[in-house]
Amino acid sequence: MNTRAPIKAFAALLHKLESEQQIIEFLDALLTPKELDEIDNRMEIIHLLRQGVSQREVAQRLGVGIATVTRGARVLKADGLENLLLKYEKKP
Repeated sequence: MNTRAPIKAFAALLHKLESEQQIIEFLDALLTPKELDEIDNRMEIIHLLRQGVSQREVAQRLGVGIATVTRGARVLKADGLENLLLKYEKKP
C-alpha cells in the first residue's frame, strides 16, 4: 500500500479548488480549530525565521517550545522549504 496516497489525494483536491476562499473553506471543514492553529503557528515560525528573528525570540513571541522552532528552522534550510518558498513566491 502506498502510504503517501492520502497526501496525494489531498494535494489533488487542493489543486482542483479554484480560489483561496475555496481552499480556506475546505481546510475549515476538514481540520479542527487546534489543527488550524498549528498550521498558523508553523507558518508564523517560518515567516519569523525568514525575517532573521532568532529561534529563541520566535519561541518566546509565539509561546511555543524551542524544539518546535528548531524543527521549523531545520525544515526551512536542510529540507529545502526555503527553496520551495522562493520558487513559488516568484510565480505571478
